[in-house]
Amino acid sequence: MPGFTCALHQTQSLLSHSLLGMMLFNHLQMWASFVPVSGPLQLVVITAPATARDQGLARELLPRFATSQSLTPLAREATEARLPASTKDTVHLTLELPFKEGMSSSSSSALETEIFQYIDLHQSDFIKDLKEWVAVESDSVQPVLRKEVMRMMALAASKLEALGATVNSVNLGSHQLPDGQHLPLPPVILGELGKDPQNPTVCFYGHVDVQPARREDGWKTDPYTLTEIDGNLYGRGSTDNKGPVLAWINAVETFRALKLAIPVNFKFIIEGMEEAGSLGLEKLLEEEKQCFFSDVDFIVISDNLWLSKKKPALTYGTRGNACFFVEVEGGDKDLHSGTFGGIIHEPLMDLVALLDSLVDPTGHIQIPGIYDSVAALTEEERKLYESIEYDIEEHKNNSGVKKFLYSSKEEILLHLWCYPSLSIHGIEGAFHEPGIKTVIPAKVIGKFSIRQVPYMDLSVVKQQVEEHLKNVFSKRNSPNKLKVSMPLGAKPWVADVNDPLYKAARRAIKTVFGEDPDFIRDGSTIPIARLFQSITQKRVIMFPIGAADAGEHSQNEKISRHNYIEGTKVFAAFFLEISKLRGQLHETSSPETNN
Repeated sequence: MPGFTCALHQTQSLLSHSLLGMMLFNHLQMWASFVPVSGPLQLVVITAPATARDQGLARELLPRFATSQSLTPLAREATEARLPASTKDTVHLTLELPFKEGMSSSSSSALETEIFQYIDLHQSDFIKDLKEWVAVESDSVQPVLRKEVMRMMALAASKLEALGATVNSVNLGSHQLPDGQHLPLPPVILGELGKDPQNPTVCFYGHVDVQPARREDGWKTDPYTLTEIDGNLYGRGSTDNKGPVLAWINAVETFRALKLAIPVNFKFIIEGMEEAGSLGLEKLLEEEKQCFFSDVDFIVISDNLWLSKKKPALTYGTRGNACFFVEVEGGDKDLHSGTFGGIIHEPLMDLVALLDSLVDPTGHIQIPGIYDSVAALTEEERKLYESIEYDIEEHKNNSGVKKFLYSSKEEILLHLWCYPSLSIHGIEGAFHEPGIKTVIPAKVIGKFSIRQVPYMDLSVVKQQVEEHLKNVFSKRNSPNKLKVSMPLGAKPWVADVNDPLYKAARRAIKTVFGEDPDFIRDGSTIPIARLFQSITQKRVIMFPIGAADAGEHSQNEKISRHNYIEGTKVFAAFFLEISKLRGQLHETSSPETNN
């Protein structure tokens, strides 16, 4: 590997300042230790300021460059290059680090450098912790694995206690399964670290249960053995949601390990039933809103993904979801199509006509009034779409479809985030096995859902759907019985991107990743954000660290080493940014919940 040369440019000679020169050289050696070098390590100091700020400057210069460029990729590139060492052919890489005019070495910048160095040096420890967590098969969907969920909750509680947090594992009782069996619910962890009334208090929500996963389902590795391949950490829960939970804990742990003052008060709420509907959580939030949440300034959720594989994002909205059953019933038994076909009103024919009336070929919902309450897109939000990184062709390839309904990025994102959509999911009661069965089913149930957006009202949507289907059905003059129901409804959620919290997160991302994030909505429904905001009346920010290709809920779920480690850094930087807000947190009005 060639040698390294670092050149520093400013106005006054630095060579006479031996302490500063030594510190700079030591930091260069520390940085180079991440890269296997066989050539000479050189420091060429040309000129730099000779002021009382020198010590902070020395701590900041080279590590600041290294962290902004990400040590891990640099080390990987250097290892892969395998350039031959040769003293006579030594190649000098000059790192130009000019100071901006008027730039000062702020204490926060030096502090970030120290924190980021620690995180880089302890990557293997953080990955070891994730490996231990992934190994626990904490599948909350399958009752037979409930003991593993309990074990995972105990492991998470122990991790928080090791930080010095006070931990309360709240018993939620039990729930009844469809077969009548009662099964204990895993406890919800309420953790607390720091009670300085001068500091903001941030509450982090996460879950440590996972979706089912089996090797035979198409995983290329054991889903419960964290496996690193080409810089990606594969394993169930690595990105949903064990990785982000640990990244947050790692960031707090870094402050403790460096014996740094904790910049904010921390609270944690960690559950083990998110993948099974967060049973018992809503009741607990209601009970704790005047106690545990009374001094919380805001809540952070990191349980979704970026829109891009590479560009970070902050999520400020999700769509709601209204699920419908439309049932058509004829006689009391199935009939032979040879005996009755052509002389009766077939329930399945009625149902197909009803489903066909819901959406036109362009995707436009044909239910009268459904768009009346949709919030108008502001010019400010429209401008956000211009810089969003979104590859239409990549999205097509990932989905396996050949054509979208819309061709431009803006139109696609608008219809994913800001407009309602209707999807048909299936028909219960109709023959669906391989082969032919010439039967006329007596009763069929169509299932569809409407993803609604602000400011659509669930009760109004339900009424509009019922009226539309009854009107269509009446025109068929069918003697069959029609029944429409809405078994599940979740409201949309949206936040203000100009809130100081989002600005603080944006600055943290810029510090770590070197670019501003995309501000995105999520076309799916994440009820937990709305639930926290409406019950606690605290502001919520969704702060993902997983990339778009992380594969949550799918085979080969992963989080890249880069996202896991840089995600830990960005949370740490976020703590520092939040600590600067103090007064603004209380001056900002309460969140709007009727969105």
